[in-house]
This record gives sequence, structure tokens and C-alpha cells, in this order.
Amino acid sequence: MIYVKKASGEKQLFDEEKLRRSIVRANIPETLHDQVINHIKTKLYDNIPTFEIYKHVTEFLGNSPHPHTKMKYGLKQSIMEFGPTGYPFEDYVSEILKAEGYDTDVRQILSGKCVSHEIDVIASKGGIKSMIECKFHNAPGIKCHIHVSLYTKARFDDVKERNNFNNAWLVTNTKLTEDALNYALCSNMKIIGWDYPNGISLRDLIEKHKLHPITMLSNISNAQKQQLMENHIVLAKDICKNPSLLDVLHLPENQKNLIISQCQFIAG
Repeated sequence: MIYVKKASGEKQLFDEEKLRRSIVRANIPETLHDQVINHIKTKLYDNIPTFEIYKHVTEFLGNSPHPHTKMKYGLKQSIMEFGPTGYPFEDYVSEILKAEGYDTDVRQILSGKCVSHEIDVIASKGGIKSMIECKFHNAPGIKCHIHVSLYTKARFDDVKERNNFNNAWLVTNTKLTEDALNYALCSNMKIIGWDYPNGISLRDLIEKHKLHPITMLSNISNAQKQQLMENHIVLAKDICKNPSLLDVLHLPENQKNLIISQCQFIAG
């Protein structure tokens, strides 16, 4: 019996099927599934941190006959690399909602009954207008606590009448504590977390629409990724559709072609 230690400090039994599901979700070629699992089994020890298992998986994939697959396995970590500000995550959430058929605006300053607020994302669809609070975390193991649900509800109550909002959402790239989730649901807020709710979680929506972030790219620097995100470029598939988006980086043609090739793999 081998226990693994999550970033939150929680311990749980190593679950081979959970690892297999994560490999399948990342669209790793089936021929590698058993190889990856057998490799991880040779690295296990009691209380092994989950980040170490992740590191072993990506290293194995990077040295496999399909080295690009390690990029797709790192989806959750890639989203955490949107930091340090939360602005790229807000742009990313906006793109996800557009794929779901919403009209969106980001970072709008609106007057409330008492004070003005910067609203992360405004989404409209079918005559319903939603105020969306995006809570970004750039490290694993961090959850949204009760105060996040409380201030989201308070902001919604202040702006809803003057701006004709029908409901409030809280979207995060991690999880919520039990109190934060219960308060939000009791207050009729819609919640989208990394793996909540089942079937329409953040991870589910990303995979459904193949909205993989540019932070997955391995052949450009973090500074170059930041430069793209400062220009509101957050999706690999957008670079596939419009390679001229890379012009802001002033890259030589051969490097530009390599990035486009990686984007096509990620978005495919």
C-alpha cells in the first residue's frame, strides 16, 4: 500500500486507474499507456508527492517515440502558468464561454449601487446576462475559500440592478472548500472549478472545445509566452488559424514554423 501526498498536504492511496484515466484524458497514444504506468510503478515510494509523479510521467513521455505528448499531459500546470496576474486567465475564460455560444466582454468597469467594480467577464446568451468572477491560482494545492464566494455575491448584489445582471458565476482553475461551494450554491451562483461540476468542469470544457493554452508550448520562452498573453493571445488554436499573431515576437521564420507545428499538435 503506497500513499501519495497531494499539494494540499492530503494523503491518499496510489490509484493506478486514476493515473490511467489522466493519461487517457490527455490523448496519450494507447501504445504508451501501460509503459507509462509501469514506469511510474518503479518510481513509487510511500508519501511520494503528486508533483513528482507528474514529473516522472512528463519526463517519460518526453523521451518516448511521441515526445510532444508531454505537452498535453501538462494541461493543469500549463493553466497555472498564466500568472502572475489573473488577466490571461480572464481572457481564457472568455474564450471558453465564446466557444459555448456566449457573447463576452472582459474587465469592464461598472457602477454599482454603492461603488464601482471591475467585472472580470460579462457573458450574455439567450437574454441572460451573467457577472463572472474569475479566481486564478498559480500554484497547486490552493483552494477558493469562503471569502471568495462571499465577495462574489456581494459584488453581484451591488451591480445587478443598475447593469441588468441575471446571475453570478465563480470560475476557478482549482477547487473550492466545502464552505465556499455550499455558500455559492445556496446563493444561486454557478460554479465552474477544475473538476466541478462533473461533465461541464473547466477541464471538461477545455477538452470539449480543444482550447489548449499557449503556455503548453515548449519551444518558446516564458517571456515570449507573457508577451503573447499581454496581447490577449491565449489559445494555441488561434495561432493555427492566424499565424501572424506570432509577429509580435519578431521570430525567425524557422522558429515561427516550429511554434505553428506545435500549436497544430496541441490543438488537434
